[in-house]
Amino acid sequence: MELNLENRKVVITGASEGIGRALTLAFASAGAKVAGCARNKARLEAV
Repeated sequence: MELNLENRKVVITGASEGIGRALTLAFASAGAKVAGCARNKARLEAV
């Protein structure tokens, strides 16, 4: 399945680890504008 996510906005919680991190990277690589939040600021900035 192919989705066009260009210029879509996505908010992801738990974006620094696990499934949240994987989704953050996948949406960003598909062209979405991603806003992520997490408990650990350093890990979030590493994503």
